[in-house]
Amino acid sequence: MQDHSNDPMWKQAIAGSQMLLVAFGALVLMPLITGMDPNVALFTAGLGTLIFHIVTGGQIPIFLASSFAFIAPIIASKGKFGMEETLGGLMAAGILYILLSALVRLRGTGFVRSLLPPVVIGPVIMTIGLGLAPVAVHMASGRTGDGSAELVPYDTAIWIAMISLAVTVIMSVWAKGIFRLIPIMFGVIVGYILSAFAGIVDTTPVQQAPWLAVPNFVAPEFSWGAVLFMIPVAIAPAIEHIGDVLAIGNVTRRNYLEKPGLHRTLLGDGLATSAASMLGGPPNTTYSEVTGAVMLTKNFNPKVMWWAAVTAIVLAFVGKFGAALQTIPAPVMGGILCLLFGSIAVVGLNTLIRHQVDLSQARNLVIVAVTLVFGIGGMVLGHLEGIALCAVAAIILNLVLPGRSEAWGKAIYEQNPS
Repeated sequence: MQDHSNDPMWKQAIAGSQMLLVAFGALVLMPLITGMDPNVALFTAGLGTLIFHIVTGGQIPIFLASSFAFIAPIIASKGKFGMEETLGGLMAAGILYILLSALVRLRGTGFVRSLLPPVVIGPVIMTIGLGLAPVAVHMASGRTGDGSAELVPYDTAIWIAMISLAVTVIMSVWAKGIFRLIPIMFGVIVGYILSAFAGIVDTTPVQQAPWLAVPNFVAPEFSWGAVLFMIPVAIAPAIEHIGDVLAIGNVTRRNYLEKPGLHRTLLGDGLATSAASMLGGPPNTTYSEVTGAVMLTKNFNPKVMWWAAVTAIVLAFVGKFGAALQTIPAPVMGGILCLLFGSIAVVGLNTLIRHQVDLSQARNLVIVAVTLVFGIGGMVLGHLEGIALCAVAAIILNLVLPGRSEAWGKAIYEQNPS
């Protein structure tokens, strides 16, 4: 295996730019859907990645950027509390990670497993993806994410959306090498060109934007309603984080749950998310696309991610760049989101399948069934609703219903690293 740790600086910088390119599509798509500033998202992704690497001692080749798990909660919370209070809620979600990391430090990883087995995690992640399905369909049909207003005539929009989706699918299935890891980029580029021909791209903001500009940072405000709304949502991404750390460990053949330790990686993720929320950026999460790129390039040098982070921060100050991203028409994003949101649901489904959770067991069936309907249906109980409510319901049902050993299924979860 080739050692990249002694590569010259220019080689590391190019490798870092390549990693950012892989993460780029999803990184900017998430703030564009939620109404955040993509330049702020670039800045906070870079800052969050640097924080993570400082906390973990620069040992893991991982990149942090916008988390898709928070899209539905941010959209719902923004309508209810406004963007500033939503950011306060997101900051609280980051603090939950920090508390979770302290618990892992004190108690080990065992309690995470008992509290959050696959029968809890799986349906919650499925809910995140399936709950977003209407947003993707509305946008693909030329409407706003909530379907309230038509932005592009349906006939034009659906063609552009379906071609953007087709290109993304073709690139993710048939492309080779690094191209396979950037299907979103290709989908956006082809969709954007088609939109330009259809006359639905307005480039005025790009012409008016300055070349250099400070990103549009937004400070959070705090209210109990937004905090209580957002905290339960953080459970699924915390689990996703553990999965990603295990995945990169499998690629590099190192046990990162032991060294630097799960408590450190969770702390890094929590601090990164809190820092992002303080500046008006989306919550950060570890990016599995970048793990795929690390696997493909066999470049396990964590310094490469420092370069990716610095590149993201520099790009954040290019005003025309952010303005160009905000001119991407809704149908282009909608088409690609049909695949991306479905993919999130499949991750949840795969969690149940991989651990061979027996859904003929009454307790498991009850947990999955109630979680899916509460989450996708948008059930409201007190301050809790949607994904937040279904996460809490799944945890409580798992703790209350008899037969907890069956929650893990036939396949035993990843061996205890301790």
